[in-house]
Amino acid sequence: MIRATWLSWVQHRGFFFLLAFGWMIPPLIYLFVWSTAAGAGTVGGFTRGQFVAYYLVLIMVNQLPYSQTNWTVGDIIRYGGMNQLLLRPLSPFFDTLSSEVAGKVVYMLFAIPATGLLALVLRPEAEITTVNALAFVPVVLMAWALRFLWGYALALLALLDLVLGLGVLVAAALRLGATLTLVDVIAFLASLLAGLVILYAILLAFAGLVFWSPGFLFTWLFDAFFQMARYPVGRYPGWLRPVLTWVVPVGVMTTVPAQALSGDLSVGVLVGSLALAGVLFGAATWLFRTGLRRYASASS
Repeated sequence: MIRATWLSWVQHRGFFFLLAFGWMIPPLIYLFVWSTAAGAGTVGGFTRGQFVAYYLVLIMVNQLPYSQTNWTVGDIIRYGGMNQLLLRPLSPFFDTLSSEVAGKVVYMLFAIPATGLLALVLRPEAEITTVNALAFVPVVLMAWALRFLWGYALALLALLDLVLGLGVLVAAALRLGATLTLVDVIAFLASLLAGLVILYAILLAFAGLVFWSPGFLFTWLFDAFFQMARYPVGRYPGWLRPVLTWVVPVGVMTTVPAQALSGDLSVGVLVGSLALAGVLFGAATWLFRTGLRRYASASS
């Protein structure tokens, strides 16, 4: 299972090499800053060569214990991939474990040569004893196991996403301190439906764009913009609020339902949200169907 997963990952090794390089950047920044600050002297008892050795080891330590289970397993659950895994004779846990080990091998194909090249150029200073080297291995393995199991446990909470969401919603409604009317509830459900349709339309549109640009990570771009939904639209500058409401409609997906629940939503905004959802759904469907006509399988 590990070998099969590794072979599938190696087909996309450029992407994983890019991830590994991204994780190397922060330690490299610290290395250059502190080694330059030390110069020919010391900073905090560290010489230039010792700073180089410390951060080169940190590059490897960052890569080895790192675990992606906290989002990969959660995505499998949310997108229905767990159904296929449950049909196998092995527990889904072993599928996750094999992906984790295979990923480490792919990352190390880039990280080890890159770190070795940096060591040759930068000349680290370190006294490595046999005892220290032998102790390093079990410590790193235990760090990886702790992070892997902790991430796996957190990812399994995706099974309870709906329950947790309803709990947060009820708690928020109780803290409002206001009586919800039937109109407020209907407006909330309507705006929530509009938000869900808009989210579906955006993801469908990005799926359609993949037919033109298969290598571009459209959903990653959307996730970056969606982080702005963490705060109410009213907290942003005035010029940015219309953009977040009608251009990149994260406000319609989050702030508008919250306003409906608190009774602060106007009829015009609610109607506009429903209209926007309909327009985006129609446009996304057309875009996906247009892209689908461009699709040709490898055997055709």
